[in-house]
Amino acid sequence: MTTNFELYRRTSIGSSLIDTLDHFVNQGKIEPQAAYKMLMLFDDILPKVMADKVKARMHFKGHLDTYRFCDEVWTFMLNDVNFRLDNQNNIQADKIKIVACVAKKPGDEKA
Repeated sequence: MTTNFELYRRTSIGSSLIDTLDHFVNQGKIEPQAAYKMLMLFDDILPKVMADKVKARMHFKGHLDTYRFCDEVWTFMLNDVNFRLDNQNNIQADKIKIVACVAKKPGDEKA
């Protein structure tokens, strides 16, 4: 099962890190164990950095198409979404998918 912090691996920065680590392992520049350790550090550090450093806010409005709650993960599908950013810029999207989970480490009792 995917831990909450492994969800950041699916972001563009996470995918880039995985691609780079795979490339270095395939070329023999690093050992697979070192790549795994770096990925585990990424899983641990990125949520902390996001919580401490990212202060921007965004508001959005749209039409809820479907939602689901499974294994403590919410999934929302929205249509005709309008995003308003801190700098008052507006962004429109026809469809979006939001995946949200509890921000806790595996084994922790509370979020």
